[in-house]
Amino acid sequence: MGKRITVVGAVSVRDGRILAARRSEAMSLPGLWEFPGGKIEPGETPQETLRREIDEELGCTVEVGDFLTRTEHQYSFGLVDLSTYWCRIVDGEPEPTEHAEVRWVDADELAGLEWAPADVPAVEMIVEARSRWS
Repeated sequence: MGKRITVVGAVSVRDGRILAARRSEAMSLPGLWEFPGGKIEPGETPQETLRREIDEELGCTVEVGDFLTRTEHQYSFGLVDLSTYWCRIVDGEPEPTEHAEVRWVDADELAGLEWAPADVPAVEMIVEARSRWS
């Protein structure tokens, strides 16, 4: 089974679009898309982790909102336990420091990106919710 890696991801929304980040060649799972975030450090809440990670990875300040979903996915390097939260960027413009690219994507375009497997259930929930609004 390998080690358990507890991480959080930010589903940031602005003007009806979702922020997606493409993993760089230097990262595990290179080229796949994900919701930006990272590992929870000892003593941190998921919300504190998201604020820290988004500041470090994208140079932005986020307001963390409601919990969206939690998924687990077994990769060759370990079991990823991912919790995603709705977020809103309240200061700064996302600029990737670790990722190859960041992009604001319409909800109906999310499924067209190649997502890291742990992020897929959240993507499906967002797409499903969007289809009910239309």
